[in-house]
Amino acid sequence: MEYILHIFIMVLFYVMLSQSISLTAGYSSLISLAHAGFYGIGAYTSAIFSVNFGFPFLATLPLAMLVSGIIAVFVSFIALRTVDDYFIIITLGIQVVAFSIMNNWMDLTNGPMGIPGIPVISILDFSFTSKISFLLLTLILTAIVFLLLRNIIKSPFGRILIALSEDEIFTKSLGKKVYQAKIASFAIGGMFAAIPGVLYAHYITYIDPTSFTIDESIFILSIVIIGGMRNLWGSAIAAALLVILPEALRFIGMPSNIAANMRQIIYGLALVIMMFKYSKGFITKGYVGQENK
Repeated sequence: MEYILHIFIMVLFYVMLSQSISLTAGYSSLISLAHAGFYGIGAYTSAIFSVNFGFPFLATLPLAMLVSGIIAVFVSFIALRTVDDYFIIITLGIQVVAFSIMNNWMDLTNGPMGIPGIPVISILDFSFTSKISFLLLTLILTAIVFLLLRNIIKSPFGRILIALSEDEIFTKSLGKKVYQAKIASFAIGGMFAAIPGVLYAHYITYIDPTSFTIDESIFILSIVIIGGMRNLWGSAIAAALLVILPEALRFIGMPSNIAANMRQIIYGLALVIMMFKYSKGFITKGYVGQENK
């Protein structure tokens, strides 16, 4: 039972991560490979302030979002000087820089040894020590992130994002501030990515740079692509499938000497099949964005 609850908690982390990047990738056409960096910024900010200064969760959460958002704004100033494939390469470089800082700034992040002893979340003298209580907290925050993103997308600001993703030049001709809208969407995505980072740090009670690599960014982006670039519900379904499937394959009876490789092969084939069958995402009707057209 504890194992199943752990899987559900991890699924919710990736739901938040995929939905936060959906705002920038799906609605602003900003394909970023730096999202694991913002995930890590949230985790490290919360870990540093809670371990070194004794800040409670309710203080480290908004602080981590603020730090991640500010860094996202500076990153967007650099990355938005380029477009399309060049933007992706810039964000890839930023992800590498973020990982290098986490891995080498010994005085701040403790480098590859990571930060141990992160306290469990406690709110109003209630400690979320059990997995079921932590799952409920994570579920509540996931629902809040979903509702906030949905409202943002349905707002006039969201309609600007949808318009610029369809035709940026035409959107500019209407007098819309496209550049500022892109910066804002990138910053909002970075801020929301910090939320699962904070939760992850307090859930595992230990973090190190290996949890926030370029592979993690690619995995998060894969969830969005498979679930649908403008599809918050699709991202949630894809996150569940991509997290649960590798775990489910562990229970397939295979000889131990080939089990690991075969699981990777089966997982890869499943992804290929999903991309052919659901090339536009799991839910192709009624996604947020169509409603605004």
